[in-house]
Amino acid sequence: MTRMPYLDRVGEFPSGNPRFYFRLPGGPRVPLPDLPRDHPKFLKAYADAAAGRPAPARGQSAPGSIGAGVAGYLASEHYLTLATSTRGVWRRALDDIRTRYGRALLVDLRASHIRKDLAPLAAHAANNRLKVWRALARWALDMGLTEIDAARDVRPRATPASDGFTPWTRADVAAFRARWPIGTAQRLAFEIMHHTGAAIGDACAMGDQHLKDGWITYTRAKSRTIAASPFTGGPDWFEPSDDLARALDARPARHLLWLTTAAGAARSPKSARQWFASACRAAGIEGKTAHGIRKHRAQVFRENGATPDQRMAILGHDTSDQEAHYSKAADLRRIISRTDLPNSARTFGKSEAKT
Repeated sequence: MTRMPYLDRVGEFPSGNPRFYFRLPGGPRVPLPDLPRDHPKFLKAYADAAAGRPAPARGQSAPGSIGAGVAGYLASEHYLTLATSTRGVWRRALDDIRTRYGRALLVDLRASHIRKDLAPLAAHAANNRLKVWRALARWALDMGLTEIDAARDVRPRATPASDGFTPWTRADVAAFRARWPIGTAQRLAFEIMHHTGAAIGDACAMGDQHLKDGWITYTRAKSRTIAASPFTGGPDWFEPSDDLARALDARPARHLLWLTTAAGAARSPKSARQWFASACRAAGIEGKTAHGIRKHRAQVFRENGATPDQRMAILGHDTSDQEAHYSKAADLRRIISRTDLPNSARTFGKSEAKT
């Protein structure tokens, strides 16, 4: 091997590679990468150090690396305009990608590398991580850091058919109200979500500032769409009640936000989900979450004859497809129970029931 002067060996990396520093007489020590001495990247780092070109500072990534790409994407408009909850999930995935592959070059990234990264994951987890890879790869292409979109040809994994969150039933609603009376924080959280159809993250951000002229109006964190519902009264299909008003009046203290901790602090969506899940279990409601309340209300509105536009206005959906997905079970129940079918069809149904 060619002699390489000014190398100081100080132990080994966990990988087993020798840990080297480059140091000219009287100069600072420059750490060299965790690679064999004959590796091209090690040789380049040695040449850079000998020429006085600075190495990336500790905690920084080399230009053109996946680590630098992740840092750039985290500062991009695309990432910063995502919903807060989405940014939290994606940030954990991006940090993991940077930890695992940060030293690799973006220009070397290929679909096969992404498939290998996703392979150990279950279908839903793999598809969620693929969304992050796609966003990062597309951003790198748009910024001119790569010539190809490495994630473009990576297909999502087939997942088991599922409607997602299970809707609550009227029996669940009654059970929760029986367990948590007016005056409890759990009941207030429920009434906010039941009345407005809001997700629990949006419920945590609601306060008097959202109530004006008899309407509750807010912007959904996830989709940035506007949703509105009458505070009192309303059309019959809304099944108006004063339960939310009574729950708000029974609060032991008044704060800017309606839903707070016992100390008056704001609840984070993550902790609120866990807290409300415990309240559900205490009421005997198993396998259902706060989001199931939103789906329950969507189905109730449809069963009661609300138009698609009316349902979208309450729930803050921005497409009719979203609204239809939430309330399709109600349509099935209406088809089964309708009485305007031809006599032959009704007779057939009766004869089948007797068999």
